Amino acid sequence: VQLQASGGGLVQAGGSLRLSCAASGIVFSMNGMGWYRQTPGKERELVAAITEDGITNYVDSVKVRFTISRDNAKNSVSVYLQMNSLKPEDTAVYYCNLIGAGFQPLKVNYWGQGTQVTVSS
Repeated sequence: VQLQASGGGLVQAGGSLRLSCAASGIVFSMNGMGWYRQTPGKERELVAAITEDGITNYVDSVKVRFTISRDNAKNSVSVYLQMNSLKPEDTAVYYCNLIGAGFQPLKVNYWGQGTQVTVSS
């Protein structure tokens, strides 16, 4: 199994970024996936989630601004996060991973490579 996030960068407030996640392994293609973010000293937060059937859910702070989507393959999945109207408080390292039932975050050991998003004011 492998997770690799990409697409982060430095952007001004109000700008947009599109994150991509390549998730290799049938466990990812057959289950719900989410985008998590983490800042130093804080716990990782699930901000956007999507079931294997495409039903989505967002934390209130990113609703309307972020859109999660996915492209399923037999043994892998690509997960995307379109981020618009970015705010400085969106600055974090973003990771993709599995989600738990009911759009809950899942405690797992493997997180793969995240991608840094920095929003300047």
